[in-house]
Amino acid sequence: MALYSEKVMDHFMHPRNVGTIDDADGVGEVGNAKCGDIMKIYLKIENDIIEDVKFETFGCGSAIASSSMATEMIKGKSIHEALELTNKAVAEALDGLPAHKMHCSVLAEEAIKNALKDYFDKNNIPYDHKMYEEMDHEQLHNQVHGE
Repeated sequence: MALYSEKVMDHFMHPRNVGTIDDADGVGEVGNAKCGDIMKIYLKIENDIIEDVKFETFGCGSAIASSSMATEMIKGKSIHEALELTNKAVAEALDGLPAHKMHCSVLAEEAIKNALKDYFDKNNIPYDHKMYEEMDHEQLHNQVHGE
C-alpha cells in the first residue's frame, strides 16, 4: 500500500487556492515548531459566506495537501459550517493520512479557526472563547510520533 493516497498526492502536486488575499477579512496563522510546518490562511467573507480563501504553507507534502483540501472544503460555505470543519474530516477527504502526519490536518483546522477568530475580532462579533483554547502542539506531536 502506498504511504500517501492519490488525493494527497494530487493536492500536494496541484494545490488549490494558493496565495494571499491583500484585503482579507480574516487571517489565521499556526505553526508547529517541532516539525517546522507553518500555515497561513486568508478569508474573504461576505454576508457570513466564505467567498474566497487562500493559503500559504511552509511544510511537508501532507501539510500542503491538508491546507489545499481544507480550503476547498470551506470555500462557499457559511462561517458556521467552516467552524465545524475538523481535522478528521480533512484527513478523510484526502482518503487518509499516515498516523505520523495527522498533525498536519490539525494545523489546517486551527488555521481556519484562527482566521475566523480574526474576522470575529475585527468585526466585534461575539464567539465562544472556549473554542480557541490553546492546543498543545508539542503534546500532539509527541502523541502522533509515539514520543
